[in-house]
Amino acid sequence: MSSARRWLALVLLLGLAFGCGPLRRFGYEGLGRDAWQQPERVVASLGIAPGMRVADLGAGGGYFTWRLADAVGESGRLYAVDVDPDMTGFLEQRAREDGRANVQVILAKYEDPLIPEPGVDLLFTCNTYHHLEARSDYFRHAARYLRPGARVAVIEYKRHGWFQRWFGHFTEAEEIRSEMETAGYRLVESFDWLERQSFQVFQRAGQ
Repeated sequence: MSSARRWLALVLLLGLAFGCGPLRRFGYEGLGRDAWQQPERVVASLGIAPGMRVADLGAGGGYFTWRLADAVGESGRLYAVDVDPDMTGFLEQRAREDGRANVQVILAKYEDPLIPEPGVDLLFTCNTYHHLEARSDYFRHAARYLRPGARVAVIEYKRHGWFQRWFGHFTEAEEIRSEMETAGYRLVESFDWLERQSFQVFQRAGQ
């Protein structure tokens, strides 16, 4: 059996054994994700300083949430944003258990991340962009949550493997750039060291 088929079989078994919540959390984590995702390098490349306010859009099971929370420190704020109440419930429970006072979990709307005042210095999203509808409109409206000089970091699957191709879980980098430019942003940085994903950073045009 191929590794892809073994992964799919394990996902199905988890779903039967534990229900949808654990299944989705496992789907976010994957097998061996740390090796190809390089989460520490991702966070370090964003230059997050203690005291910053950061939103993890599409936080899922919290793969990046806790790392970003460590980066902003106790004086900062990490907003874990998701539209799935199972995921936000899990994140709230874990934040309480771990004493993560700098993490605020937000059950968002599909068209609005509902980030509270005074907004964020960084809006980070990983493997979520393809789920958003009317993406240019989404990020055009989301600009009201960005503080002066804030950035939007988008990590998104390339058309890489069978899972991405079969289920449409990808958006090519050129399409992301075009849609973000339509929303009023400009590309300020791009990283090419993630094999499976593009990694682009945007700011509002004119900043």
